[in-house]
Amino acid sequence: MTHPVPRRAVDARSGDRGSADALGLALIAPAAIGLALVIVFLGRGVDSRATVQSAAEAAAQAAAQERSPAAAVVAAEQVGTAMLVDRTSCAAPDVFVDTSRFAPGGQVAFTVSCTVSVSGLEPIDPPATEPTTATAYAAIDPLRATESEP
Repeated sequence: MTHPVPRRAVDARSGDRGSADALGLALIAPAAIGLALVIVFLGRGVDSRATVQSAAEAAAQAAAQERSPAAAVVAAEQVGTAMLVDRTSCAAPDVFVDTSRFAPGGQVAFTVSCTVSVSGLEPIDPPATEPTTATAYAAIDPLRATESEP
């Protein structure tokens, strides 16, 4: 013959489990949120490097297609800044166009530098990051006419 379990004992056991779940959730939730913010910060860094490199390459190619150094600078700056619109991965971009070797058979260089934004990541207090910098070079066609050489 089995002995019936008093109702009070069953209720006490089920009530303890609920408080343990709530305590576990209260301890794990902040750590999970912090881990998610760290992952977002690291993702911004990777995205920043890819964006800067891509913008530098596209801008250098655009500059190499122009016929004068002045037009090359304008084209490169337009293309470069148009590609750097995401302010979370590239805040305050700085661009530089080097046309010192702008001639048929020469090259043009485009340098981009920007910093990863920490906006929205204040709860994890991310460290200050170094600016991400990329320089790309594009060759100018040796048979291309320029303004100084028809």
